[in-house]
Amino acid sequence: MVPVPPRGRRFETRAGARSDNPPLPQLHSPEDRLAEAIGLAHAIDLEVLDALIVPLPTPRPATLLGKGKIEELKARVEAEAITLVVVDHTLTPVQQRNLETELGAKVLDRTGLILEIFGRRAATREGRLQVELAHLSYQKSRLVRSWTHLERQRGGAGFLGGPGESQLELDRRLIQDRIDALKKDLEKVVRTRTQNRAGRARAPYPVVAIVGYTNAGKSTLFNTLTGAAVLAQDQVFATLDPTMREIKLPGGRKVILSDTVGFISDLPTALVAAFRATLEEVVGADLVLHVRDISHTETDAQAVDVEHVLFDLGVDVRLAETRVLEVWNKVDRLDADAYAALKHEAERRERRPLLVSAATGAGLPELLAAIEQRLTGNDEELQLDVPASAGKLMHWLHENTSVLAQNAQDDGGTHARIRVGKDRRGRLDAQLELSGAKILAGG
Repeated sequence: MVPVPPRGRRFETRAGARSDNPPLPQLHSPEDRLAEAIGLAHAIDLEVLDALIVPLPTPRPATLLGKGKIEELKARVEAEAITLVVVDHTLTPVQQRNLETELGAKVLDRTGLILEIFGRRAATREGRLQVELAHLSYQKSRLVRSWTHLERQRGGAGFLGGPGESQLELDRRLIQDRIDALKKDLEKVVRTRTQNRAGRARAPYPVVAIVGYTNAGKSTLFNTLTGAAVLAQDQVFATLDPTMREIKLPGGRKVILSDTVGFISDLPTALVAAFRATLEEVVGADLVLHVRDISHTETDAQAVDVEHVLFDLGVDVRLAETRVLEVWNKVDRLDADAYAALKHEAERRERRPLLVSAATGAGLPELLAAIEQRLTGNDEELQLDVPASAGKLMHWLHENTSVLAQNAQDDGGTHARIRVGKDRRGRLDAQLELSGAKILAGG
């Protein structure tokens, strides 16, 4: 169920007035939000018996929906023996409890639904810790505001609760203790990731992070470019845990490609906070690939959602001409006329996007070339004379630079033409001094 205001109408509150429900999103059409909500439900194997858009002239503080609409929904729930009602909006604990009472069925809001998906999909220890932290933070708010049936007194002298402590207070404290423990565990994860990033900074491999709206085809693109076997399905949040693989660009330079969790509109704040350690890979990346499902009717609205999350992470796509490369994926789903129009639009843009199909491989050679061009823009091209005794240097050059050409000399040495990044020039000079090789000329 998707509650939406009349088209073109936004909800505003008086200055200083409290609003439990933020303004409903205006970027996506109600029809798209409904389709997305159905996709979220299918992601955890729910059987959707009915789905509808509910006009919402005025959100009610107690139930969100009006009395007449609740009675209509109650009749549907009873007639079809529905056990779960999903509301594609954020509900307050009071609204959730009251709706459950009125409808006689379990009620799950958008945040709870996404948390359920994340809880089922997280595969690594880090991912499970992040999801549990977000879930407990959400559960704690439900406990404080709506679990009135727990307001019973618990006597006794047990170490978990003193005399007179209510069951609600006990449960709140147990949840908070677990939250504190999870935060400590995640601090260790952050330290480990920081150390890993520092290690990669010392290595000669730039990091290219793939981001995009959920189900945009990020994992399929990652698999095609790396030959990996990351779960790639036509469903939301198929990938939660970050995956990194090494790939070689056309010029021979190696980079680390990172696949990240998909973004979505109205991503719960608790999840954004919990996954910040993972998303920091995006912040530290040398290049960000923003993958869009260009065949989707809401592709522009989805792009705005992704840009908002990137901005919150400190990556402003408007100011990051060299750090963000837009990739228009799934062009294989377009007919000839639509593809021609899209190609014309891409050519007119100042920051030209790449048109690709991760499924068929179309456009991927051009994408790799564009990645290489972005990463090697400040590289220096050199010609070297490497003596025959410096075999280790040639190995180092192949591992740490792009060797564009090499020719054997009569004395057993090698004449090499290489491209080296500014960040590795100092290490190159040290290697040359140790081996006795000489730089002949630039270019």
